[in-house]
Amino acid sequence: MGNYVYPGIVSGLALGVYYFTLLQSGMARGRFKVSAPAHAGPPAYECYVRAHQNTLEHLALFLPGLWLFSLAVDPRWAAGIGLIWPIGRLWYAFGYYKAPEKRVPGLLMSMPPIYIFVVGSLIGFVIKLF
Repeated sequence: MGNYVYPGIVSGLALGVYYFTLLQSGMARGRFKVSAPAHAGPPAYECYVRAHQNTLEHLALFLPGLWLFSLAVDPRWAAGIGLIWPIGRLWYAFGYYKAPEKRVPGLLMSMPPIYIFVVGSLIGFVIKLF
């Protein structure tokens, strides 16, 4: 297992953030009285739903990127860089819950780790070829 425990912890944190947005979205459904299966509701409700959905969309890039970077480059570096993502996503969600324009700083914080992981793992694996 070795150093892979660190990206494992970051993966758990990322999944915890995702679950948090899921829970907040579900609770907002009750608070704003939006019956299933509807997704449309007041703008404040839709901010909760979008924060959750967007976190899922980014999670699909973040988790594989984290693990590919761990394998291609270094698991400790992956974990260190990866810690930025859950913090940024929480900032994103809490901002979105207040007002859509307040989501931007958290979004900008959570995007670089994904880019680093995708580009870095590709470069790392290509280097391993030689």
